[in-house]
Amino acid sequence: MTTILAQGAEAIITKKKDFVIKNRIPKSYRLKEIDEKIRKRRTEKEAKILEKASKIINVPKVISQTKFELKLEFIDGDKLSEKLNSYEEKKQFEVMNQLGKEVAKLHENDIIHGDLTTSNTILAKKTLYLMDFGLSFISKRNEDKAVDLHLIKQALEAKHFQNYEKLYEHFISSYEKEYKDSKKVLDQLKKVEGRGRYKH
Repeated sequence: MTTILAQGAEAIITKKKDFVIKNRIPKSYRLKEIDEKIRKRRTEKEAKILEKASKIINVPKVISQTKFELKLEFIDGDKLSEKLNSYEEKKQFEVMNQLGKEVAKLHENDIIHGDLTTSNTILAKKTLYLMDFGLSFISKRNEDKAVDLHLIKQALEAKHFQNYEKLYEHFISSYEKEYKDSKKVLDQLKKVEGRGRYKH
């Protein structure tokens, strides 16, 4: 039995047995040849970044790869966007501390997630997994790392507004302890947040 888990602009994600298929869907507005090149390149890039990230943090394993599809390990757990608010406060803070450490490890290795939200984070028992590296890329720029932090801050404010400031404080505190260059990123974050296009 196949179940659709998510459908976005870029891909459709389905579950079959104990694995997940991420299929990059064709775009009719692009020339077929160009469309196939883009989809193939993005699929290859995501697989490479997942492989690199898997040596550093918990991510779904890539089981196999075709031109436009990734077959991934299915992670059975709580999607934080849906469950974080229902946890006891202590557990919420522990989870955010853990997430701060994981993101710090990615940034230490110049991996930018690109879509860092609680929708892309799953807690399986006590293990935290980061999901969906479709917008991820490699960059040493503090600007790119700062935008990652800005995205998680926005996600917390939008979906977990009851407690978002404390949640974000725990995330940042853990990130600072884990990542030696965090001060540069946080300084850049102030500039990012000061720009008109990022203001609410």
